[in-house]
Amino acid sequence: MPGGPVGSGGGIGADPVKSKWAGIAMTAFSAFGGILFGYDTGVINGVKVMGPFLRTFGHAGADGRFVLSSSQESLIVSILSAGTFFGALLGAPAGDYIGRKWGIIMANLVFCIGVAMQAGSKGLPLFVVGRVFAGLGVGLVSCLIPMYQSECSPKWIRGAVVSLYQFAITIGLLLAAVVNNATQFRAGASSWQIPVTVQFIWAFILASGMSFLPESPRWLIKRGRDADASAALSRLTGYGKGAPEIEVELDEIRTNLEAEKALGSSSYLDCFRFGDNKIFFRTLTGIFIQAWQQLTGINFIFYYGTTFFINSGIHDPFLVTVATSIVNVFMTLPGIWGVERFGRRRLLLIGAVGMCVCEYIVAIVGVTVPTTNLAGQRVLIAFVCIYIAFFASTWGPIAWVITGEIFPLEIRAKGMSLSVASNWLWNFAISYATPFLVNVAPGSAGLGVKVFFIWGSTCACCVIFTWFCVPETKGLSLEQIDVMYQEVYPWQSHQWRNRNITGDVRERDISPEDGMEEHEKAKM
Repeated sequence: MPGGPVGSGGGIGADPVKSKWAGIAMTAFSAFGGILFGYDTGVINGVKVMGPFLRTFGHAGADGRFVLSSSQESLIVSILSAGTFFGALLGAPAGDYIGRKWGIIMANLVFCIGVAMQAGSKGLPLFVVGRVFAGLGVGLVSCLIPMYQSECSPKWIRGAVVSLYQFAITIGLLLAAVVNNATQFRAGASSWQIPVTVQFIWAFILASGMSFLPESPRWLIKRGRDADASAALSRLTGYGKGAPEIEVELDEIRTNLEAEKALGSSSYLDCFRFGDNKIFFRTLTGIFIQAWQQLTGINFIFYYGTTFFINSGIHDPFLVTVATSIVNVFMTLPGIWGVERFGRRRLLLIGAVGMCVCEYIVAIVGVTVPTTNLAGQRVLIAFVCIYIAFFASTWGPIAWVITGEIFPLEIRAKGMSLSVASNWLWNFAISYATPFLVNVAPGSAGLGVKVFFIWGSTCACCVIFTWFCVPETKGLSLEQIDVMYQEVYPWQSHQWRNRNITGDVRERDISPEDGMEEHEKAKM
């Protein structure tokens, strides 16, 4: 799923016992922005098969029923991702110019313009333009929120906090499935307009909540607003204004900023240079991990799941969509916990293998068991849910964490923006191509459930990619990750990490519940 970290900071390194509620609660709330994308994805999955929607935007078929052509369906679904691609590219300059906090608020206004266009449209052109504007807003949010999180969250739990953005996406998908299920039988245009306009509520909650949160201390330091940075850091860490711990943290931010300035301005071409630092390799890793996340086929379920279940003979596809969304939400929680417990690389490998097996089983059952066979359809649904569970607990949140950790200081913002843009580009390509692959209509391939053979094969490629390209970064500082890339290859990273992990890393791994006593012992 799209929306990944585009932060340029290493997080706030305050004492975990002091900051466990203040900093985590504030950065966790900002993850609410994931609901905007998740809900929009889920809404379009359901409304595009509702009768009133088809009568407004579709055309009469040979049997007199209103339908969308493959090209219309592709355009309606995928055009959002085209907008998010450009929104993601604009996110970094927007965040640098007006700030992370106010950039997020501005993104909500752009998003609301797009929602208003969709809700008020009577024809396809205005609806499509509204999808583009909504996409711009979502793309900005997907860039700015993880940036805000990575710069404001405590170091010791940075991976889990950034993973909350993915968790919010899954909640948005579930909410959309519930609302679609509740309005699907309404006779008029309200059946699809209500789910669309509900998006105003999520934008209002996010924008109003962000107005009360502090700005990123790192951005404030960049703008020369040291007093405001001190106040913001005080709120994030729980220390009083002027506390020695605050000054130490601000000095560290200033030092990092001076080091960044000493490197001079960098261009996007610098993201593709060769050298001992493996910049070119790291940039391609970030770009392709986002591509492979989309190529797992997960958005096939959440963009076209309702249509797929109808064609597979499922009698209540809306209810099944609710069930798959529930699985997606709750199985993200083990991923948020496991990313700091078991590590990134191991979970990515397990997830890719699990998804590969499940998708091949779904494809085999789909082509061998008739749609009238109730037991076969139950097996199909069960393995779709297991497949979603593997994704939600591994590739869903962890791909964003990896992208946020592998880039060196001098090209971090640009490298991460390229990675996020890659996610949206592949999201667009897959969502546009899928109807032509699965629909049984002139000009379409008519693969149907056979498309899962493709997704299963791409998940097998994910295993190979992870083994050769993704290092284990659990418990390492951003500076240590930079050194690791210079000394070993990703498949050697686990041993390197075991040899070089320091007391400072151990300190960050201690949870607040371990108490101040254990925290002080770790410093010794």
